[in-house]
Amino acid sequence: MTRVGNFLINFIFTVFVSLQGFSQQKYWVLFKDKELNTKAAISDKCKENRRALGMQEIQPSDFPVSQKYIAQLSANGIATLNQSKWLNAISSYLTHSQIQYLHTLPFVQEIIPIDSKLIIAKTNANQMANDDLRVDYVMKQVGIEGFLQAGLNGKDITIGVIDAGYYGTSESPALGHLFSEQRILGVRDYINPKKTNHFDERETSSDFHGTEVLTAITGKSSNNKLQFGLATQAKFYLARTDTGGREFRGEEDNWVSAIEWLDSLGVRLVNTSLGYAKGFSNPKEDYKPIQMNGNTSTIAKAAKIATEQKGMIVVVSAGNEGDDRDWRIISTPADVEGVIAVGATNEAGLKMGYSSIGPDFLDYLKPNVSCFSLYGTSLAAPVITGFVACMLQANPRLTNQEVKDYLQKSASLYPFGNNYLGYGVPNAFKALALIQNPNKEPLEVQNHTKTISVHETDHQLEVEVKAGDVVSVFHKKTPFLVLSQDSHKVRNNTILLKRNAQVKHTTVVTRDEVIEVIWL
Repeated sequence: MTRVGNFLINFIFTVFVSLQGFSQQKYWVLFKDKELNTKAAISDKCKENRRALGMQEIQPSDFPVSQKYIAQLSANGIATLNQSKWLNAISSYLTHSQIQYLHTLPFVQEIIPIDSKLIIAKTNANQMANDDLRVDYVMKQVGIEGFLQAGLNGKDITIGVIDAGYYGTSESPALGHLFSEQRILGVRDYINPKKTNHFDERETSSDFHGTEVLTAITGKSSNNKLQFGLATQAKFYLARTDTGGREFRGEEDNWVSAIEWLDSLGVRLVNTSLGYAKGFSNPKEDYKPIQMNGNTSTIAKAAKIATEQKGMIVVVSAGNEGDDRDWRIISTPADVEGVIAVGATNEAGLKMGYSSIGPDFLDYLKPNVSCFSLYGTSLAAPVITGFVACMLQANPRLTNQEVKDYLQKSASLYPFGNNYLGYGVPNAFKALALIQNPNKEPLEVQNHTKTISVHETDHQLEVEVKAGDVVSVFHKKTPFLVLSQDSHKVRNNTILLKRNAQVKHTTVVTRDEVIEVIWL
């Protein structure tokens, strides 16, 4: 056996809790080393993807967990629930005496509690069943015409969806094409592995959530006159990793297993409209806002491996805690730098109240982009996933960093992004122009921008805009951190901005340009 060395240290969970008072609880058991002379647990498609992207074809994290270790634990009454080759760990329910036994084993590196709450966006089970013009609005908002004119619809792109259930999928008129054209390639239920009827058997109130997410990625009406998602010709692998109502105890290890499964199949694009925040069974174990730093949670560590080492494109809902004064910020894994975190806008281009904001302690911007959604960021992220599928169809060799860069550069606020909306709403025409001209930014894709510096002796500024426009304004204490937002219906070709001691930057977004005001 070969030592993995410092590789494992990066994945140690930093939040420790007292073991007292728990008779049996779920834990990660991390091992010190691996058997690297075994076969890497990845598919030929996965290897092909990595070769095309210029990545290392086989990586240490691709090798499975040592079966000798698992067998030894099993012989001593410790059953394995999930295995993570990325973390070199298993999850298991452990008693206090079993934990003491594990501490005596020379190949066990760490034992980490798993007990967290997962937040699903609030959605209405009946909203997506109808031909809702508001859903049609978001398609127009992101410039669906750009993809339609180019004949892009996600064809030949495989998408992984990690969610809470797919009840009703087979009966949904908006998803009938997935079955008639056999474009659901596989399903894994990490909650009930023996389950075979994944679409027609309902176990909990949240089992329809993944169905709504699928509809927002790939849905269309049976007569093809209405399109709910951009990737209507994509293929799918589906994973169910959690169960319960709107707020419930999450199984973080299931998510890690699911993302590893999708990578092993060669799936590059993944949507996950789930996020971890606060709500542990013991309040002392809650995540703290400061821990939404892209490095603390186990799910963040797995998402970081997916994006940095495996070349995966992970699209994540930013979270729906924007109105929660005790939280407000994004949940994990939306905090990971490499993922594409998606917020929600209203029709005026402002942040929806519920949409979570980026923390002020990160040195990178979150969320990355945003789009319209009445029903939570859970239904904004799938729109962007469909958008990315069309980008990959246009050029399958795009790296995940190129996808994120082009997505952000095509968006409505670029380059004046903020922690409310990221770089704003992406545009299909602009994204395609960037893909076709990777070495320069054509004039037609550049936002018309202007920077105005206001001298410290001036207490107000009149900004010229077109009468009749609805203008969005973001008042910021730094170039990125928003203090407040508002919108104006322009009547006399100008809006008046007044100096505020706390406001150092103001972004004015009109139909034709983005204006950055700097208060000196």
